[in-house]
Amino acid sequence: MEENLKTIDNYLDNHYIHRSNWLRAAVLGANDGILSTASLAIGVAAASDFREPLILATVAGLVAGALSMAAGEYVSVSSQTDVENADIAREKQELEETPEIELQLLAKIYENRGLKKETALVVAKELTAYDALGTHIRDELGINEINQANPIQAAFASGAAFTVGGILPLIVVLLLPLQNMEYYLYGSAILFLIILGGLAAKAGGSNIGKAVLRITFWGTVAMGLTALAGHLFNVNVG
Repeated sequence: MEENLKTIDNYLDNHYIHRSNWLRAAVLGANDGILSTASLAIGVAAASDFREPLILATVAGLVAGALSMAAGEYVSVSSQTDVENADIAREKQELEETPEIELQLLAKIYENRGLKKETALVVAKELTAYDALGTHIRDELGINEINQANPIQAAFASGAAFTVGGILPLIVVLLLPLQNMEYYLYGSAILFLIILGGLAAKAGGSNIGKAVLRITFWGTVAMGLTALAGHLFNVNVG
């Protein structure tokens, strides 16, 4: 019996959905850090023959982007948390005022999922007796530990990941020759994006090839359009 329980625990541990919140924020942050910083640098490099304004623009884009990403993620996820907390408070009040209606509603949810009417009612009664509010939060509202928002965690993951991603194009700007800098930035950014896509797919247990193709395609589009803008304006920044 104990062996069977261990096997079940190991089987549950093989799933990756519990990583979705922090992984989404980290991948989004790192992807934006690489892409937006490299795109900005490419645009300036295409319009300038000097390294100083290129470094300044890259650093400014990195700092502003990291702070913006962290703040935006915090505000966004906090708004989601506020909605969740309001729904939970409303559900708690409904359970106190109309417990019978809430019981029937819960039974109907289980019936719609495939249980027989009598079985659904039995399950609803037993779960209500065990943890009424927790059951309604999970099965009626669809909120659970996996998808519940964490603003600070999401903000930190996004901001830190953006910084790490943005530092990579900055290193290229600092170390590689100024001539043909657009091509160095593009090539290195694509390499970084491929590595990021592969690592994200590996951590999430998804298809690596599909993730790499998707991130490379959109990265190329973004950087190509930025480089085009730089060439069209052809402003000599010095």
